Amino acid sequence: MIATATADLADQYGDRLRVCDVQFTSYGAVRSFAGPVRTVSCHEDNALLHELLRTPGEGAVVVVDGGASLSTALVGDIMANRAEANGWAGLVLRGAIRDSVALAEVRVGVQALGTIPRKSGKAGRGAVDVPVSFGGVTFTPGDILHADQDGVVLLPTG
Repeated sequence: MIATATADLADQYGDRLRVCDVQFTSYGAVRSFAGPVRTVSCHEDNALLHELLRTPGEGAVVVVDGGASLSTALVGDIMANRAEANGWAGLVLRGAIRDSVALAEVRVGVQALGTIPRKSGKAGRGAVDVPVSFGGVTFTPGDILHADQDGVVLLPTG
């Protein structure tokens, strides 16, 4: 899916555009990306995200609600490379990443709250493809997301 600038979408849709109020930083080599949403809800445990990124992404964007934790990284270079190899358009993480220098070379969109070198747990706690809410919007599997350095938005439904 071709990404459209989020500012242009805001002009086009006005108040109907769902704009996430979280201020993300872009870390991947792809700065503008779009696709249907898949979700993961997890806290300091990325096992479910690991499993999901092993499947064909088909141009989807994974929205991860990590509870805004900056204590452990939910994604690093290995997972980002896997996302690229399996056709995921991008990842939006309400949490932290690691390997930021290496991530800058991976051809996938990665937006997150910050960085930390500490790994996350691998117990498999959380849920996949459930609605997650943060930044004043609810991300539901199948929503169409556009992201760039200005923000993350969801197209109006219906």
